[in-house]
Amino acid sequence: MLDKRIIKFINEHHLLTLSTVNKNIPYCCNVFYVYNEISNSLIFSSDSKTKHVQDFIENPRVAGSIAIETRKINEIQGLQLLGDITEPLSNELTTLKSMYINAFPYASNMQIHLWEMNLNFIKMTHNQLGFGNKLIWEK
Repeated sequence: MLDKRIIKFINEHHLLTLSTVNKNIPYCCNVFYVYNEISNSLIFSSDSKTKHVQDFIENPRVAGSIAIETRKINEIQGLQLLGDITEPLSNELTTLKSMYINAFPYASNMQIHLWEMNLNFIKMTHNQLGFGNKLIWEK
């Protein structure tokens, strides 16, 4: 069972640093995401011509992070994520597109290509629970 504090943190943020590896070369990018609690996945849009998309088409295993920016030790919170990228099935697209556009209304005027990061592992650093406190979830 995924800890409610992790779900709350994911829903309070929208920027994912996504890391890929292709031919043993790492790469990272930032994407806006919306959380699909039903499938425990992050939905984002990215053009299929980008390097990160080409990378995860070749190797769908990815890592990611979501973090707040603070210098106050007791306020540090962030997630380290592992998952697999898939392209949503056509029967899911309408629902996922609606979720994404609801979170990012300006996307309704853009050509969006949705991808789904299916989460397999989450480690949350949550110093508000005590210095160095970690919440871990694994599929």
